[in-house]
Amino acid sequence: MESAHPAQSRLAVLTGQFGNMTLDRNNTAAVEESERPAPGGGRGTLTVVDNRTGKKYTLETSEGGTINAQLLKQIKAGGDGVGLRTYDPGYTNTTAVISRISFIDGEKGILRYRGYPIEELAAQSNMMETAYLVLYGSLPSTSQLATFREAVSRHSALPTEVVRVIDAMPHDAHPMGVLMTGICALSTVHPEANPALAGQGVYKSREMQDKQIVRLLGKVPTLAALAYHKSTGRRPAPPNQRLDYAENFLYMLDGDKAPTYRPNPRLARAMDIMFILHAEHEMNCSTAAVRHLASSGVDVYTAVAGAVGALYGPLHGGANEAVLRMLARIGTVDNIPAFIAGVKNKKEKLFGFGHRVYRNFDPRATIIKDVAEKEVFPLVGVDPLIEVAKALQDAALSDEYFVSRKLYPNVDFYSGLVYRALGFPPQFFTVLFAIPRIVGYCAHWRESLVDPDTKIIRPQQDYKGVWLRHYRDVSGRQAEGTDTLAKLPPSNAYNRRVAGDNWQ
Repeated sequence: MESAHPAQSRLAVLTGQFGNMTLDRNNTAAVEESERPAPGGGRGTLTVVDNRTGKKYTLETSEGGTINAQLLKQIKAGGDGVGLRTYDPGYTNTTAVISRISFIDGEKGILRYRGYPIEELAAQSNMMETAYLVLYGSLPSTSQLATFREAVSRHSALPTEVVRVIDAMPHDAHPMGVLMTGICALSTVHPEANPALAGQGVYKSREMQDKQIVRLLGKVPTLAALAYHKSTGRRPAPPNQRLDYAENFLYMLDGDKAPTYRPNPRLARAMDIMFILHAEHEMNCSTAAVRHLASSGVDVYTAVAGAVGALYGPLHGGANEAVLRMLARIGTVDNIPAFIAGVKNKKEKLFGFGHRVYRNFDPRATIIKDVAEKEVFPLVGVDPLIEVAKALQDAALSDEYFVSRKLYPNVDFYSGLVYRALGFPPQFFTVLFAIPRIVGYCAHWRESLVDPDTKIIRPQQDYKGVWLRHYRDVSGRQAEGTDTLAKLPPSNAYNRRVAGDNWQ
């Protein structure tokens, strides 16, 4: 029989630990600069000579170190008469928006929210304060913070219709699938906030924007708690408006509907730090998805649900779950040399190392690493996966193959281990990423609404397909090409039904 408060086991593990953290929040590779160095060299011009035609072009560069891609259209050399375009798979060197929300310098390991170093916010701020900063550009006053907290907590209860949608899902549904479904369902119970129903100008109202933001910030942790207990068969405790953000989330997981229950404050603070670290991360895959979807004029719930879907992927937010599954597959420290060799031979995938942006230590990983190694690992050292993780890290950081490629541990490598120590199953890790990232999604959605350069996103393509064919009736066609429907064998249940039809 499960105890009245199932969190007690994980609370006992960390009680008294996180209140005495001695993390070095000032340990960054950045050097203080009074002004930002000009990106890409700053404003100026480029002289481009088209060697195909001999023509010379002058292109302006902006203060942000960019060129307007539309200027390339003037560079033509016959052919189809279309000007030059850039080819940039994955948008690795394409600036699609101007933003003022967060800044990353991957070479130096810098992450800042609205100019504030992530190290300072993790050490001194809290999730609600940081959320206000990311959304509205400045740290709140006492009264502003109180108003914001009250608005978010007041909108934390779920509509009955949304709960019924979640109830209808399989008991073993992945928590991220539950979360996405719940967010989509929210869009259907707020038709007044849907531009398809209320008109395209509905989000011109600041009140309408902010109403949807506090709804999402308030309801997503509640959805997450519902997703957590989908597989347990229990109901989460209802939201407790007296508690702070991370504290309320833990209460919903473990309160068992007992109003007197309070999560351990040190554990709540640890979760708060994890939320701060994941609140925003500039133009990543899922944040770009928010802007992409929002550019069509769709409602914010659908845009955010799409972003959560992108976050679900094992190459993005799902990487921390993939890390734990990788460690479980390795199994023991003795198997690490063979695994490392497999990575070098491209037969294995090393999750939790390297990052599209950071070519140095991910600053978030540095903070989590300190929490994990000094506060969590010593308490759960008997777990063989912890030992495998530490040995894998040491092996990779001492191998020239990984060092030369600047493959350092990223936030996913350590966050999964911390969440495991806190008692969360691996399939729930990405949900813990999604809860705080709703803040960043909403900030970018809000910023896109007032950006004069915003237009529906429609990238170009480089077409390499067949140029022209003419239609033939099916009777005169021959099978051609190798790309066709894969063999899909029928299920035994289908065979049973067919046998019932055709037995006579």
